[in-house]
Amino acid sequence: MSDVRSGRLKVYLGAAPGVGKTYRMLDEGRRRAARGADVVVGFAECHGRPLTEAMLDGLETVPRTSCACRGGRFEEMDLAVLLARRPQVAIVDEFAHTNVPGEGRNAKRWQDIEVLLDAGVDVITALNIQHLESLNDVVEKITGVPQHETVPDEVVRRAWQIELVDMEPEGLRRRMAHGNIYAPEKVDAALANYFRPGNLTALRQLALLWVADRVDEALQEYRSQHGIGRVWETRERVVVALTGGPEGDTLIRRAARIADRSAGGDLLAVHVARSDGLAAGVSHASLARQRRLVEDLGGSYHSVVGDDVAATLVEFARAENATQLVLGTSRRGRLARFLTGPGTGETVTELSGDIDVHRVTHERAGRGTLLPSRRRTLSTARLIAGPVTGLVLPVLLTLVLAQMRGTLNLTSEALLFLLAVVGVACIGGVTSAVIASVTASLLLNYWFIPPVGAFTLDDPNALLALAVFAVVAAIVAAVVDRSLRLSRRSARATAEAETMSSLAGSIVRGEATIPALLERTRETFGMESAELVDEPPVALGVTAVPAGPGAWLALRGRTLSSSERRVLAAFTAHVGSAVERARLAEAAAEVEPVKAADRLRTALLRAVGHDLRTPLAAGWAAVASLRSRDVEFPPEDRDELLATADESMAKLNRLVENLLDLSRLEAGALTLNLRATSLEEVLPMALAEVSDVDVVDLEGIPAVLADPPLLERVIANLVGNAARHTPAGKRVLVTVSALAGRVELRVVDRGPGLPAEGRDHLFEPFQRLGDTDNTTGLGLGLALARGLTEAMNGTLSPEDTPGGGLTMVVSLPFAAQTLSAVPTEQNAGGA
Repeated sequence: MSDVRSGRLKVYLGAAPGVGKTYRMLDEGRRRAARGADVVVGFAECHGRPLTEAMLDGLETVPRTSCACRGGRFEEMDLAVLLARRPQVAIVDEFAHTNVPGEGRNAKRWQDIEVLLDAGVDVITALNIQHLESLNDVVEKITGVPQHETVPDEVVRRAWQIELVDMEPEGLRRRMAHGNIYAPEKVDAALANYFRPGNLTALRQLALLWVADRVDEALQEYRSQHGIGRVWETRERVVVALTGGPEGDTLIRRAARIADRSAGGDLLAVHVARSDGLAAGVSHASLARQRRLVEDLGGSYHSVVGDDVAATLVEFARAENATQLVLGTSRRGRLARFLTGPGTGETVTELSGDIDVHRVTHERAGRGTLLPSRRRTLSTARLIAGPVTGLVLPVLLTLVLAQMRGTLNLTSEALLFLLAVVGVACIGGVTSAVIASVTASLLLNYWFIPPVGAFTLDDPNALLALAVFAVVAAIVAAVVDRSLRLSRRSARATAEAETMSSLAGSIVRGEATIPALLERTRETFGMESAELVDEPPVALGVTAVPAGPGAWLALRGRTLSSSERRVLAAFTAHVGSAVERARLAEAAAEVEPVKAADRLRTALLRAVGHDLRTPLAAGWAAVASLRSRDVEFPPEDRDELLATADESMAKLNRLVENLLDLSRLEAGALTLNLRATSLEEVLPMALAEVSDVDVVDLEGIPAVLADPPLLERVIANLVGNAARHTPAGKRVLVTVSALAGRVELRVVDRGPGLPAEGRDHLFEPFQRLGDTDNTTGLGLGLALARGLTEAMNGTLSPEDTPGGGLTMVVSLPFAAQTLSAVPTEQNAGGA
């Protein structure tokens, strides 16, 4: 086993290109080198910015390796040399970069960095917020630019340090306007598109919030490691306690207003599912409605298990570092509070410590509880009050009846004592009732059965009455106690059902992934951690439950009761099902390529059966007619037949070439000759077969790095596709623009457009989605166009045409820049 420590990763995170990430990264490298550290630059992309390039002076830099791909040559980081050099600190720019394939390289640069970390090398890198996997779709909605290069959030979260490089949007736009980010000819286009103030503000907010969440996680981990239970008011967190009662909506809205008073405040709603009567009678429909209300207000809903509601609420609030706790005033009346002692609100206030407690009044306050008894077992106060009452209440009753001697007969007096015994049984259970029964029997014998003042029984009837009294008192006390125990048992079942209902609801809402189920299990049972392991751990404080073949659910924390273990078994069953589904999904993923190949083969056979036969049949018929010796064709008919044969063979040749090119693309065997290519030399040949096309002025558009014949075919396919969808009387429009190191060519049609749900299938081969004429063509045009474009290190994507229609956008890099140096909006580095 190697004793090399893993290296530490530091990430400079920015909201957009140009905020200064690379500059800061190199500056830290220079400072570390000045302090004696062995610092090497593995890869730094300065994008021609003089101030950033100056930061490389004095730093050792590993030469880049040149590699060939699809007819072109590109520069990449030389991981092998860097590993052999093994410095203390390596500076590696562009964390999300996609490596050129081949020669055993990792697919992504973040994977190269993990290799360096495993070798014990500390790494400093840079990343823009749009390259985080979880924010991919969000950034595309904001900017309209899809992000093709992403890094899993978990990889970034594992970093030793994440430092935000922040800049006001207007400051960044000024840097852009002064030419400190892009060349002057690209500034106007960049400011009008990706670098709009609204875009930059939204990206900045995403970066700030993501880093804030990361800081919050680190704070929670620190507090847990050091056993810190006190609340640190670094962020306003408001917890609202829900019972499922009608006052829940009022409490939620009040808590939301409290959370909204401070920027970044969090709202957390919690319901305690427990084994006492408070869980019984809960309206699950009300809880479901209140959960939706919490989520609509931007909060989160939590369900936890606890026998002591007050203690559980406070423990949850402390675990979440909550600053305020909101709960409703008691629904019990004054008499109920006097007889049963302080309620949940009073107890929470006593236990809260430095957490502010808000007791919110509502229309049900003091009007009687809608729920049964408050605790799973008798409280300490009732355990003490029961026996005391069993001794004191008969004595007090004796004093009262002694003053009324002669007014009531013995039967009435015995019934009053029996009523007292029943009351004591309700307060303290069967033990207290037995004490009260014995006390009442003795007092009844001494004070009310002749001879009064002595423990003797001269009358057999009186003796029988006293014996019946004692038996009836004992039976009534036992029945009352059994009723209470059955009530508690029923409440326990209700609590378990409620917990399982919450679990089922989370699964229905799509929270059935393994991490989500593990977090819900940990939260529900109030454990420190919940994880899946291959073998049952042998350690104190760990509960292990089998979750399927070769999988165990390990919970670290308190010891669970037997009833809680029953509920845990159901949670474990769901976790086991999720594990099995994940395994089946992996198996299905392995089968899917085979199914796709089969579908492709079937589609190919169908297409070939019709589309290749049509031109072949037409050409064959023309040639057969010309060869016929029975008919003498005039010159004009002969010319027409020759033209038909020529046209059919040309069409057949194009179809076969498309099929061959598509197969070469899928096999990775397409030979490219990438060179500087001017659109002025390609467009005329690409548009030769389509007449109704308008082309904007190409003056000032730089050459692109492309294969001219392949680029011609891409444009011809796109224009031909647009012409088929453009109504009669309207023309196809071709526009070209340059931005951020790339040229974007747009082919615009004014047809019916394409719904969003159909775009997933737009580039699939052998289909003619939305074509008005499905009798010609193999349906390969768009599939081949995208494949050829991506082979030339470009992208092809659809856009809606303003006013109706579809626009196909081809994006290719400038000829003067290599793939790794192109500062596109999708793969942009920061200075």
